[in-house]
Amino acid sequence: MTDTAPDATPRPLQRDTFPAHRLMTEHPPVLHDPNKKIVFEVACPPGTTHDGEIGYSRWPAMALPEVMDLGGGADGIAARVEVRETVYDYRPATGIENAVQWHVNFADPRLFTAYGTGLFAQDEMQVAEHPALGALREALHARRWPTLTEERGRATPVLVAGVERRCMVQTDANQGELRPAGLYGNKFMLAKGEAVRRATVPIVPPTKSNLIAIASLRGGRGVYTAAEIAHLLTTAYSGFRAAVLESGGAPAVVHTGFWGCGAFGGNRVLMTMLQLIAARAAGVEGVVFHTVAPDGRMALEAAVNATRAMGAEGTTSASDLVERVKGMNLRWGVSNGS
Repeated sequence: MTDTAPDATPRPLQRDTFPAHRLMTEHPPVLHDPNKKIVFEVACPPGTTHDGEIGYSRWPAMALPEVMDLGGGADGIAARVEVRETVYDYRPATGIENAVQWHVNFADPRLFTAYGTGLFAQDEMQVAEHPALGALREALHARRWPTLTEERGRATPVLVAGVERRCMVQTDANQGELRPAGLYGNKFMLAKGEAVRRATVPIVPPTKSNLIAIASLRGGRGVYTAAEIAHLLTTAYSGFRAAVLESGGAPAVVHTGFWGCGAFGGNRVLMTMLQLIAARAAGVEGVVFHTVAPDGRMALEAAVNATRAMGAEGTTSASDLVERVKGMNLRWGVSNGS
């Protein structure tokens, strides 16, 4: 994907590096839900040593490029989209060597705000599997640094690099493992502790992940407005561009899915299109798109085809592109209650 970003290099609002073991010792995660405590016990048993350093940066919203070139052929916007009908598996993208892998965190405007509660949507699941993220939030609070992915109506993406993934939590429905309805969303807090313990698989040795925390708009009505589309596109672009800059010249790959389409009620086709457009504009080398289940492929294909068609029409300004997307008259969905 061609880098069409502006020449000016933005700088983060805050940046620091946290030794992982010190972070977990001095600012341990604060967990209120008993099932979250079970996950933590499996991931971090007594005597656990946390390795390495965690890079933290929080970025301003970035202006979209004046000229948006989506590409229309083999170099087009959808040329390097790898589809996986799963939740995040944290495997590298196929066929892109020496790439830095980034996973989108479907964030609340308040970074990791519900990590200690019984909720288990995408954000909370990611923190449970990467327990140092909870410690990071506590450390930021102790410093009185903003724990926000959005401030005064503008995106402030948060990037976290090199955080250990210490367990995997299986959320699929499995009667034999005491989770007949699965564990995702609000079902997690209602599950028996033994079901949660069985579903939590330690990762030994831990792997390390890089995350992009960006907040979608929360619940709208009717057809998307130009202002809503512009805000979402800018948010995705800012997070993805920051990831490209943080990759140090190596190819950046973004792993994502139906961002903002669960509890926030976003439109799957629109939210996929905007992420693909943002990836192209930001200079992302490839996208790994997780549909979770086979039924998500239809929405993904519709988004890919619509975006490819726009790319075939040639370059355009950011404002014109927003108007063209608005002209598709895509409508808000409804929250799934997770």
